[in-house]
Amino acid sequence: MVKVAHVQLSSCCGCLVSLADTYEKLLDVLNSIELVYCQTLADARDIPDNVDIILVEGSVCLDDHHALELAEEVRKKAKILVALGACAATGGVTRFCRGNQMSKPVHSSFSPLTEVVKCDLAIPGCPPSPEVIVNVITAALNGDMDYLQPFAELAENGEACGCDLLYKVVNKSLCMGCGTCAAACPTRAIEMLDGRPNVLKELCIKCGACSVQCPRIRFPNLIEDIE
Repeated sequence: MVKVAHVQLSSCCGCLVSLADTYEKLLDVLNSIELVYCQTLADARDIPDNVDIILVEGSVCLDDHHALELAEEVRKKAKILVALGACAATGGVTRFCRGNQMSKPVHSSFSPLTEVVKCDLAIPGCPPSPEVIVNVITAALNGDMDYLQPFAELAENGEACGCDLLYKVVNKSLCMGCGTCAAACPTRAIEMLDGRPNVLKELCIKCGACSVQCPRIRFPNLIEDIE
């Protein structure tokens, strides 16, 4: 049976809540795997060796050596390391931390897990939807690499926000006005004006959900296929 672990770094537990919100689907997943570590759902003190899939939520506090050591530990023990949620995948709201400046030494520096260690997959969203968490786990169990490809690319790049839509799609006349980006945004930071996305930077939390959902970014050759 496939061994799966869930590890928390600097997070609000929203990703874990989203995982638990799968309800009956969670039971199906748990019946297909062996949950070997989870601070909330499993009674285990240490992360075992040779875990097939480790889901890590939260960003890495660069001022905390325990967090850095844990990031290295999960990379060594995981066959497939998944950055779960915006903080781990792209930085999310922790991108706005002020980096231990002199006047406020309590403000630490944070980086997404994808920038600290090599991740195999990254799931965006703040929090990611229960459906996408289950789908990624299921695809990993079944070896569905076509479905996992966008998540693998996000793990490699580690950066995604509403600005990507402007630079990579709108400014290059690739936007087809489908509105998928606006529908995916959890903070309503994207509004559709005249059939094109308008990004409200004050509301964007750099979760990456819009970029991953955009068909032009996920499938850059789509326009050639249509033609």
